Amino acid sequence: MNPQERLLSLDVFRGITIAGMILVNDAGDWGHVYPALEHASWHGVTPTDLIFPFFLFIVGVAITLSVGKRKDRGDSKAVILRHALLRAVVIFAIGVFLYAFPRFDVATMRIPGVLQRIAIVYFVATALYLWLDRKALLWAIGACLIPYWAVMLNYPVPGGGLANLTPEGNLSAVVDRLLLNGHLWYLTRTWDPEGVLSTIPSIATGLLGVLAGYVFRSTRPPEEKVNVFFVWGCVLTVAGTIGDIWFPINKNLWSPSYVLFTGGMALFFLAFCYYVIDVRQSRRWVMPFRVFGTNAIFAYCFAAILSTLLYTISWSNAAGHSSSLQERIFQTCFSSWLSPLDASVGFAILFVLISWVATYVLYVKKIYLKV
Repeated sequence: MNPQERLLSLDVFRGITIAGMILVNDAGDWGHVYPALEHASWHGVTPTDLIFPFFLFIVGVAITLSVGKRKDRGDSKAVILRHALLRAVVIFAIGVFLYAFPRFDVATMRIPGVLQRIAIVYFVATALYLWLDRKALLWAIGACLIPYWAVMLNYPVPGGGLANLTPEGNLSAVVDRLLLNGHLWYLTRTWDPEGVLSTIPSIATGLLGVLAGYVFRSTRPPEEKVNVFFVWGCVLTVAGTIGDIWFPINKNLWSPSYVLFTGGMALFFLAFCYYVIDVRQSRRWVMPFRVFGTNAIFAYCFAAILSTLLYTISWSNAAGHSSSLQERIFQTCFSSWLSPLDASVGFAILFVLISWVATYVLYVKKIYLKV
């Protein structure tokens, strides 16, 4: 590809991922969710567990493309890194804001989170891309995965005896409680799916995307790029499946086997999008996803704030029963005539559509919010 061209397939890949994020985050009834739209309870993987690593992978690809252009223009590494740091701080702050809104209880608000992890991976991956070549980046991926693998499986848990991979007894959970006690995920309060230690292997996911970006910027023919993505997708998926034997695939721990498996799946999906959209030029269907993909942070934040408001706004009926606006909409529009599972996913689809409409307004006006 021409280094100056914008990669449409990457925008579409990002848009599909954001749509998936909103869909799985906004079920109408959390007691009735199709299994494919739920995270694995602990070990294992579902389609939902692919969404977040796909986004981090896309962040890595985008780093190579965008930062590579700036390097080609002659921008200094210091200037690029300073801009990356500022952007990471803003993304991290937005993530904290979304979890604090609307009560802003500083004593208990969650500090880790999805945007917070994206911010850290973005900054670290940018720094490594600026100062390391491709071979050194492979070593960096190993440095993120191998020591993490070793300590999680072998380091005795302080006060808990032998190393283990249980939800509350693993070393990552212990570190979360030690450093962020009182500021963890509200559903557990004893560990966090985006915790401190598990962020280290998530950087490897971003670096896999950086390496994929190198392929895009190469002079290889487009069909050969597709083949490279497919071959390495097979290698990583098989490696992750084999690694599952020793360290199970686990999103909450962001296990090395999870990094390899989801990295391979991301390469498969990227190869598909690139071949269909940019090589075969089949583009009639992409516009809805391009809308999300070109304003991903806005779409995610809009959906998060709207969801919080729907659950926060409530009132009581004549009998004194209090219900949230979300419950009213769900019961009136979906659960009154659909099966529990279909009603739940129907609400989630409506939520995606509302978020899309809000993002489409910006798309039409050519407003692209970047931080």
